[in-house]
Amino acid sequence: MENTINGIHHITAIAGDPKKNYDFYTRILGLRMVKKTVNFDDPNTYHFYYGDREGTPGTILTFFPWGNQIPAGRRGTRQVTEIGYSVPEGSLDFWLNRFEANGVTYNKASEKFGEEYLTFLDPDGLKFELTVPKKADNRTPWETNEVSAEVATRGFHHITITSNKIEDTAKILTDIFGYKLVEQHVNRFRFLTDAVENAAIVDLVEAPGERAGHVAGGSVHHVAFRVANDDILMEFREKIVEAGYQITDKIDRNYFYSLYFREPGGVLFEIASDNPGFQTDETVETLGSGLMLPPQYEPRRAQIEKVLPVLN
Repeated sequence: MENTINGIHHITAIAGDPKKNYDFYTRILGLRMVKKTVNFDDPNTYHFYYGDREGTPGTILTFFPWGNQIPAGRRGTRQVTEIGYSVPEGSLDFWLNRFEANGVTYNKASEKFGEEYLTFLDPDGLKFELTVPKKADNRTPWETNEVSAEVATRGFHHITITSNKIEDTAKILTDIFGYKLVEQHVNRFRFLTDAVENAAIVDLVEAPGERAGHVAGGSVHHVAFRVANDDILMEFREKIVEAGYQITDKIDRNYFYSLYFREPGGVLFEIASDNPGFQTDETVETLGSGLMLPPQYEPRRAQIEKVLPVLN
């Protein structure tokens, strides 16, 4: 994990009702609320971070829950259309039964690239796959009273990007990010980085005639790729500028530093650093227990707390 892209750092999506989102991800999926904060641009809206016990990059799924007024998105091209979590062998029956008992929309288990997977939708229609990887994922999961370690998600397995034409997106992955094309089935191309063992796969699906999706409720807003620190972050900024793409300056997101650019297929990419991490303002034991505000909003805490919905 040196001067490399180390797989996926986090994925950020858009949701509707905050409490429904919180209940689904902490209770039904059994993820840990790692950080409860607010949107940098809209402090009257939550920004939720779910993940493992320590908030490890590669496990972090974040949401902007903008309330029930947010319109529903539409899956299509120019989007991240699937989020894949890895789960242990033998766990899919547990998840199928759990989804059935809780009214979660799902499809029966299937297989691709020699791996069994189960598709489901969250309350806003965001599409997921629980995948049993060929090589066991040994990351330590967060477990709850209802979701034990024997069946719990381990973190990200892959993302799927759907595009009308994948060639230029593939060049970003291979020429700048260091991924390699390792498998292909019909119009699905699997890219892998060997810099890390997990959260290392990007699938590109080429759909020339499909219309562009609409990013709104139940859609991925952006995907963040991981680097070890903000010095390496800036090295990648130079590479992206040299390749002819527009990219933001470095942005301090309190728990990581970020750069943003739109890849040729239309998806918003972020590169995010491991430093300083989610334990800058809470201990491992207390992660996600308090409302953590960016410094510029701390003077408005009382006002913000009155506006934000109660979660439990």
